[in-house]
Amino acid sequence: MPVPWGRRRVLLLNATFEPLTALPMRRAVVLVVCGKAEVVHGDPTGLLMHSATSSVEIPSVIRLSNYVRVPYRGRVPLTRAGLMHRDRYRCAYCGGRAETIDHVVPRSRGGPHTWQNCVASCAKCNHRKADKLLSELGWRLRVVPAAPRGPHWRLLAGVADADPLWLPYLGEPAA
Repeated sequence: MPVPWGRRRVLLLNATFEPLTALPMRRAVVLVVCGKAEVVHGDPTGLLMHSATSSVEIPSVIRLSNYVRVPYRGRVPLTRAGLMHRDRYRCAYCGGRAETIDHVVPRSRGGPHTWQNCVASCAKCNHRKADKLLSELGWRLRVVPAAPRGPHWRLLAGVADADPLWLPYLGEPAA
């Protein structure tokens, strides 16, 4: 299913080809038109955006003309979207489609709200588990939860529709 025109994202690279973020298509076109960025890869379908006096190739990847210093990025904050992305929207207990977040060691029993203690879960497993420990139910996790790794994990956690043309610039897997 194609991404709606207004929701398309464009990968923004620093002048050194380091990935910075995924921007809305409209903002990317403005950067190109103003001369602050150049198109590295156009849209795979070859679409153009026309104005009264010119036309611009719809970009998939753009690169800034001038280098921008990026401040040190600390740990990745635990968010619902990030956790679902890390677990690929799969239940940590049964492998079904995840809808909720579950604490492996329940908060009511002193479990922390951390990447290592939170997993994606389907509503059925989350309800059955309730505030019990896995050992009490005889359950096992399919994958041991861990904090996400990789320098570009933050970038992809919020982008569900990443273009395959972005992969050479991202370097390593997202999770």
